[in-house]
Amino acid sequence: MKKTEIRKCRTLFLSSLMIMSLGCSSAAVKADQTETETETAVEETEPVIVSSFTPVSNQANVTSNGAIDATDLFTERDMQQNADTSSAVTYTVKDNDTITISSEGVYVIKGSAANAQIKVEAGDSDKVQLVLDGVSITNDSIPCIYVVNADKVFVTTTESTNTLTVSGTFTADGDTNTDAVIFSRDDITLNGLGTLNISSTDNGIAGKDDIKITGGTINIDCTADAVEANESIRIADGTLTITSCNDGLKAENDEDDSTGYIYICGGTIDISADDDAIHGTTIVQIDGGTITANAHEGIEGTYLQINGGTINLTAYDDGINAAYKSSAYDAPVFEMNGGDLTVDMGPGDTDAIDSNGYLYINGGTLNINATSPFDFDLGAEYNDGTMIINGTETTEITGQFMGGPGGGFGGPGDQGGFPGGGPGGGH
Repeated sequence: MKKTEIRKCRTLFLSSLMIMSLGCSSAAVKADQTETETETAVEETEPVIVSSFTPVSNQANVTSNGAIDATDLFTERDMQQNADTSSAVTYTVKDNDTITISSEGVYVIKGSAANAQIKVEAGDSDKVQLVLDGVSITNDSIPCIYVVNADKVFVTTTESTNTLTVSGTFTADGDTNTDAVIFSRDDITLNGLGTLNISSTDNGIAGKDDIKITGGTINIDCTADAVEANESIRIADGTLTITSCNDGLKAENDEDDSTGYIYICGGTIDISADDDAIHGTTIVQIDGGTITANAHEGIEGTYLQINGGTINLTAYDDGINAAYKSSAYDAPVFEMNGGDLTVDMGPGDTDAIDSNGYLYINGGTLNINATSPFDFDLGAEYNDGTMIINGTETTEITGQFMGGPGGGFGGPGDQGGFPGGGPGGGH
């Protein structure tokens, strides 16, 4: 992340009620037009998770309990869908031409071209806004938008349709594998009032830092990952449709497994994926929005928390998979505090919710249609909420295990204790 941003790691836990009321409201947008992010005091509350789970994470915006503190994740400018073009410079793309942006400012991009590129190569403190106003670019082997350097870049659509396509094999830029239609080495925000269509023979949007989506309509068709970031993917609003990909949303850093999270608090997201619909190495936290996914695996990460929103998953391996993806956590956790989650599983040895660690149902409505509703290794608790398993409402979390010594714990009435054996299963 950029050193000019102030991100405070708070030692607090946002209770489910607080998070649901926060959503992507103005409380989550604490900055002036110059993008200076400020710390906001939030009343500390007691954590819901039991003391046996003690995550260890040095990731920014993560509380001592493991959840994401949403108060600093989006700035006012992130959320503005209309760009101020009163002092903008206008460019028209041309065939076999590169438009190079070397300084801070607002730049309106128009026209249609082949093998053209918009390259941002500005200063470390420069904020650059690219306003796409009816742009169509089709390239053979290079990104249509390439952010080499800047403090932050905004890609904002006017009320127009914009199409960016790479149809051949991507070529590297020196040691950098620039393998996405929009490729950024720095923080990037996508917003606006129009439509952005992205088609790729590799990744759709790739960022080395943070990727934010706060508005507009984005349609992605690709063969690899639709949206891929090293640090984080944050979605506050907009409509995102992914019709073909390997992973839909993927936050992962191959060199550091203590980072790479996904935060969603709004918008409409529809994903069809060959592998994971949503994959975060550390955290996947959903506080709001509408998510529909049809994938081999629905949501995967180390710490998975659902506090709000409407989520419909159709999967053919695990619907939800809390797994050992990050060494920054003692154990994987799935925790549901609110929202509406429906998981429909394909036939066979598939689990609707699979946790290689702990599983907690604290609130919300969970509707599962599966042969194996739950699989957990270290323990599970039902504390509140509505659970409907294959059409029958229940308060019991039953586990699938592959054997091992006894042990475990449960919620009220010892739901979820290990039946005749201890941990040793999980996928």
